[in-house]
Amino acid sequence: MGSNSALYAPCPPLPNVQELVRSDPFQVPERYIRNEKDISNYADLCPPQLSSEVPTINFSLLSKGNKEELNKLDQACKEWGFFQMVNHGVEIEIMKGLKDSAQKFFKLPLEEKNRIAMPPNDIQGYGHSHVDQILDWSDKLVLVVYPQQYRKLEVWPPTPFKEAIETYSTELRRLGEDLVRSMSLVMGMEKDALLRLHQELVQPMSVAYYPPCFMPDKVLGLSPHSDKGTLGILMQEDDVPGLQIKHEGKWVPIKPLPGAFVVNVGDITEIWSNGKYKSIEHRVITNESKARISYSTFYLPHQNVEIEPLDQMVLQSPGSLPVYKKVKYGDYLKQTQKMKKEGKAHVTEVAKIGS
Repeated sequence: MGSNSALYAPCPPLPNVQELVRSDPFQVPERYIRNEKDISNYADLCPPQLSSEVPTINFSLLSKGNKEELNKLDQACKEWGFFQMVNHGVEIEIMKGLKDSAQKFFKLPLEEKNRIAMPPNDIQGYGHSHVDQILDWSDKLVLVVYPQQYRKLEVWPPTPFKEAIETYSTELRRLGEDLVRSMSLVMGMEKDALLRLHQELVQPMSVAYYPPCFMPDKVLGLSPHSDKGTLGILMQEDDVPGLQIKHEGKWVPIKPLPGAFVVNVGDITEIWSNGKYKSIEHRVITNESKARISYSTFYLPHQNVEIEPLDQMVLQSPGSLPVYKKVKYGDYLKQTQKMKKEGKAHVTEVAKIGS
């Protein structure tokens, strides 16, 4: 989890996508262009109105243990793996402060941003956290914010962006802990049981910049994938859509709700729930005219935690049998890092029994 972590494969330096667009907005290098199969999948979309069917959870009611809202959480995680969350208590000023600071940071000259460049043997800093065969049309700032001993302050951005990240992440810490408590309840445990299973709740953050692209149907801002942690919370731009999730074999655009967060189930929740709640593939598309910035917060167990289906979730499964084997979380990360990054075949290959 710390510096020079063996959990992550070394990453060679990659071109800065924002600079590629600045130097020639009508050039898309071959390394970013998707193959014909990927491109044909772009049109494989659900009807736009299905976006409005993505569940919305009232966090204020949920955090108070409201039974109806807990039931909605259970259904959302089971049927969608994603939901939008309103009435979360994070002040608009805090959210706007982070967005304003990020906008200013990405407008800095490349030399300034590269002062906090991601080292080749770690994931924290500005740059790219891994290399796919086909590159994503985006640049990122990735930081581990909690626990504080995992921070690499030498790759944190300067003031005021640093303070905005600190303020926002403190609020997201509260939010994440409360969400994990609610997940614990819907999984049939006492309120703090799931938090204890984490040993310590590790909280990375990714701020991603997706430049416009004059060939938006040929690239992806973020490849299809599932998250490898417990939960993720995303703050979107209110006026620039881009996130799509896979639902019943088709891609559903997630229309931003002003002031709301998007929450998704990760691989570890899928394993703990014995597959009742599944981590869902999601991706980001680009557009021709406007850049998009997104703000993702993730919640992970400590790398030494052993993950396996919970007994009460196994009992709810067909035949009362576990679908996943026991795996140490750090080993899960190391094994999945070596595999193809797109999709979620890694869950089956690393964690499913019989694979």
